[in-house]
Amino acid sequence: MGTFFSETGWLCLTVTAVLGGIILCKLKRNQGQEGRKVVCLAGLWGGACLLSFSLFWGLILFSLSCFLMYTYFSGQEFLPVDQKAVLITGLWAVVNNAGILGFPIDGELIPMNQYKRCMAVNFFGAVEVTKAFLPLLRKSKGRLVNISSMSGGVPVEKMAAYSATKAALNMFSAVMRKELSKWGVKVCVIQPGSFQTNIAGTSDLWNTLEKNILDHLTPDLQEDYGQDYIINHRTFLRLLNTYSEPDVSPVLLDVQHAISAKSPFAFYAPGKKSYFWLCFASFSPTGLFDYFSKNSPGFIKDRPRALNKPNWKN
Repeated sequence: MGTFFSETGWLCLTVTAVLGGIILCKLKRNQGQEGRKVVCLAGLWGGACLLSFSLFWGLILFSLSCFLMYTYFSGQEFLPVDQKAVLITGLWAVVNNAGILGFPIDGELIPMNQYKRCMAVNFFGAVEVTKAFLPLLRKSKGRLVNISSMSGGVPVEKMAAYSATKAALNMFSAVMRKELSKWGVKVCVIQPGSFQTNIAGTSDLWNTLEKNILDHLTPDLQEDYGQDYIINHRTFLRLLNTYSEPDVSPVLLDVQHAISAKSPFAFYAPGKKSYFWLCFASFSPTGLFDYFSKNSPGFIKDRPRALNKPNWKN
């Protein structure tokens, strides 16, 4: 009996190796989403390896793995691109990619005009474009791709205005995905991590935004925070360049997949650790997330002037 199990196991492992080789060849033609591919392949190999411990459950897991792999890769083939157009903002597919960052500082110090400006560009701009092209998308059963940000799902200090608008875009995309499914329109949202783009703006823009903040400070806020605290946040611009990824190809590959795949994902998270932080923020205890985020590289540890006074009580 032991020999039978062994021979059966080796036979299934051989079949798995052949199938895995075929799948790897297909992977070369389907770029991007490496993490999901590795997980799928690991599940396939794991199901086969379990045959050496239990023939019955091993066969079930092996069959299930093969079915899932077939279903997954049959939907990852790219559609033909002839007679189709893509509109990228910042008509078969519409890609909303407009966005501004604003001055990164405590939300209490951000003037309302900067909140409104971020909302107008990052959220209302995407909504306006979506509404304008929805009739064409419904007729063509096309794609709507909204490029959001990791900070729309992960609380990032100093980014209240930007994060709030991206969180709104995430929810808008999720609702549109459900409402437009009956028309055959697929809606995807891409939440990239930190990449080196021009979203932070120029030094002149930062000077303008900084002056706008200082001009709108009430005497109480000026006393509690201090001007030095605000000016020191200009270092955030250098931190963005230091900790951002220069290669934006992961974002482009996900956009390509969202537009061209037969069965695109509803959610993409390109960038190093972006998917980890999104999961960590969603499922970990709040205290644990706050502790690790405050001790992560790049966190600005300056304190407002009032907190440095000896008589201040936390």
